[in-house]
Amino acid sequence: SQGGDTGSNPVRATNSLLTPAEHYRLHWLSGRRVALRFQTAEERGRLANEPLVPPVISADVPGLISAAFTDREKLAQPATRSAVEQTIAALDTGALRVAEPQAGSWSVREWVKQAILLYFVLRESSALEAGGLHFYDKIPLKTDWERSGVRVVPPATARFGSYVAPGAILMPSFVNIGAYVGAGTMVDTWATVGSCAQIGEGVHISGGVGIGGVLEPPGARPVIVEDGAFIGSRCVIVEGIVVEREAVLGAGVVLTSSTPIIDATTQPPVQHKGSVPARSVVIPATQPKDFPAGTFGTPCALIIGRRSDSTDRKTSLNTALRSYGIAV
Repeated sequence: SQGGDTGSNPVRATNSLLTPAEHYRLHWLSGRRVALRFQTAEERGRLANEPLVPPVISADVPGLISAAFTDREKLAQPATRSAVEQTIAALDTGALRVAEPQAGSWSVREWVKQAILLYFVLRESSALEAGGLHFYDKIPLKTDWERSGVRVVPPATARFGSYVAPGAILMPSFVNIGAYVGAGTMVDTWATVGSCAQIGEGVHISGGVGIGGVLEPPGARPVIVEDGAFIGSRCVIVEGIVVEREAVLGAGVVLTSSTPIIDATTQPPVQHKGSVPARSVVIPATQPKDFPAGTFGTPCALIIGRRSDSTDRKTSLNTALRSYGIAV
């Protein structure tokens, strides 16, 4: 569920919980400054020469957020509202992520997803503009793309609280709050990167791909696409699926938590659910299932080969697409 956009607010909503300088600090990658943004020209002029550091999350922030998620009345406390804003600002700069790889698996920060849900509660809708386009929403859009190192083709949009790393390209597409898009990744035309989705470096997300958002329940794993993966056009990936590094999905593959992912390269075939093994080459398929009315084909995904382990990802991808005749 994308979640977050509905629900009553027990406290007065506000769009200015932090000072302008606190609200938009810095994009930070590998210790270098790549973007700086303030709300007003006055703040920009006064603070432009100050030493800049990545957003710092106070040690008490996770506890404040978890307590407020259980008891919404705590949102009336300035310290709690500040904790929520600190978290969203850190997500926006890439200093914090909803989920990160640890010891071969992915660890989800439940309190960060709680902060996103609380951010929706605290915000009130306001008029937004992007060039000649007009919107009315609770969450502002990312701006100042020219300093971010990201190429953005109109009318691509990314919500504040998402992170897009330098070298990424956004064709006309949408990136939701909490999402992370790695360096050098292409998000092609009319693709969507849902809330909290984690997209690695050097990934190609083809036109019309739907990467689902997973905000609720907060402890649920988001959709994860690891480094170097290729996602073919019109694929749909939802419900916390993990596409492991350098996997190749042909056009039209649909993956949910219950979709059988069958490895046809082994005897007997091996079935996976919830994740696509690294470097697998996958196409959409069906498998027979008996119903009262007869036997019908039900959707599955078929692993038909492996991408070579090469230091040149482009070469290994082209070889895999050609060798297996994959439609992209």
